[in-house]
Amino acid sequence: MYPGKYVQEHPDRPALVMGSSGETLTFAEFDANANRLAHLFRSVGLRRGDHVAMFLENHLRYFETMAAAERTGLYYTCINSYLSPDEVAYIVDDCDAKVFITSVAKSEVAVAAAAQTPKVETFLCIDADQPIGPFQPYEEAIAAFPPTMVDDEQLGAAMLYSSGTTGRPKGILRPLPEVHPAEPLPIMQFVMNMFSMRPGMTYLSPAPIYHSAPQASVAVALRLGSTSVIMERFDPEEVLKAVERHRITHSQLVPTMFSRLLKLPENVRKAYDTSSLETIIHAAAPCPIPV
Repeated sequence: MYPGKYVQEHPDRPALVMGSSGETLTFAEFDANANRLAHLFRSVGLRRGDHVAMFLENHLRYFETMAAAERTGLYYTCINSYLSPDEVAYIVDDCDAKVFITSVAKSEVAVAAAAQTPKVETFLCIDADQPIGPFQPYEEAIAAFPPTMVDDEQLGAAMLYSSGTTGRPKGILRPLPEVHPAEPLPIMQFVMNMFSMRPGMTYLSPAPIYHSAPQASVAVALRLGSTSVIMERFDPEEVLKAVERHRITHSQLVPTMFSRLLKLPENVRKAYDTSSLETIIHAAAPCPIPV
């Protein structure tokens, strides 16, 4: 989530677009917001290897929160947005998060969870115009900081959790690479090659961002200076509408999504121009050959 040279090459190009609302962040806006939050992280004492947690729905500003952590050497955990307060609190506490970020849409659960997170020192709430429980308004908080990069940029990484099938969810913690955020990353190169991703593509993300594949795919798109369209939630016909409207070239779905697309009436499936599509990847489960 480090667009690097692309911020200078095309600052006004949309970096992120919400599928239904059309709300947009340009590359310049995205990078400036990520830098402001990075300064905030440093101001509250976060250093390399510290941890932040995000409990958000698919939201335009989700990515700048991850980008700020990624460029300040922090671990960041994206939490399943459908969990209960106790489940959220367990993950926030288990990952040793010092900053907990949520949104107004998720604030009821987040406030209940916050009462069980004694290690958290800073609480931020996106879209809030006044404090909600311990959560302070996010936009107001980052506005106090400059849009320029921090002096000590270091690469951070996601620490995502398992689904908890065999008990409590488990965090997958990897050592932080000793590289600058702008350097090419092997995992990003792997995703680029496997998905045939390229600069100038337009990527459609129809799944929850707290999952690893959507999170990583949009991260690669941002590093390639490409536009990503983020669906608020999956709807098969809305996928087709988005492909036509935004001239989508790349996407990643799970087999169930393919099945739901195929169950649309034929006249609906044929009503939209999908000729812009180059590559669709499926993951997460085996895909039946007929599908």
